[in-house]
Amino acid sequence: MDYKAPYFFRNGHLQSIYPSLFRKLNDHFMERERIDIDDGDFLDLDWCRVGSRRLVIISHGLEGHSRRPYVLGMAKAVVDNGWDALAWNFRSCGGSMNRNLRFYHSGATEDLHRVIDYAAESGNYDEVALVGFSMGGNLSLVYLGKESPKPNPIVKKSVVYSVPCDLSASAEQLTKPQNTIYMKRFLKDLKMKMQEKKKSFPHEVDLTGYDEIKNFRQFDDRYTAPIHGFKDADHYWAQCSSRRYIRNIKVPTLIVNAKDDPFLSEACYPHDEVDANKNVKLETPATGGHVGFVSFNKSNLYWSEQRALAFLDG
Repeated sequence: MDYKAPYFFRNGHLQSIYPSLFRKLNDHFMERERIDIDDGDFLDLDWCRVGSRRLVIISHGLEGHSRRPYVLGMAKAVVDNGWDALAWNFRSCGGSMNRNLRFYHSGATEDLHRVIDYAAESGNYDEVALVGFSMGGNLSLVYLGKESPKPNPIVKKSVVYSVPCDLSASAEQLTKPQNTIYMKRFLKDLKMKMQEKKKSFPHEVDLTGYDEIKNFRQFDDRYTAPIHGFKDADHYWAQCSSRRYIRNIKVPTLIVNAKDDPFLSEACYPHDEVDANKNVKLETPATGGHVGFVSFNKSNLYWSEQRALAFLDG
């Protein structure tokens, strides 16, 4: 099913910005659960249970959370079509700062692994599908394609959107002048997070000169890489880019990256890797922006939600 944008939404920036500002969805159907994990930290999970034996686990994007419109829209869509939904929050993203110095990053598959295992161990599900957006899409692909830890066999399918499959190329793309608005917003949000983190780890987190940071290379060199055991930004990006793992994915997987996504450069469209793996399909609609795919219809479903349902139930 091809995506055809509404007439006034054939612009990648408008597609990227509009849903965050104007799509209003009620989150009353989500039920919060906090689980403690083995390294002394915790993860916040938002559930919607309708008694299904099938579960969709939804992973949000960078500096997102489980109550963002794109997550709520997907959760409501799958629940209305007979699945349970579980939208989880990366460490520090659920509304409370996590306990440990580490927070989250694009290759933190151990946390997604914990969430999947937690759902599987409940005994309530026969089948799990992964849906991921942006960073959450990259994380889902890395989880499925990385040899260790081995993916839980309960995971049967995956759909991901707007994925920066090459983190280095995406970081470079976001330094372009037309993307200044996004870069400034990310760095502003991350500054607030690091200020909060410093309260618990005053000697490990140095905010001196933070406002001189202008891009992800500088932020990841200074914070993400050393906190999470990488040598520098280049090492982090190389190890955690999903492009290198796509050839190993064993479950049916759909990647949807719009051609006008302002966050993605040519290297983020992994045609060669997908061609080498019959389990993975890549769709590149002409428009859709970054986590956009706006649609107007009686069901209030965006095209991304309609496409996910078609793939998961197909």
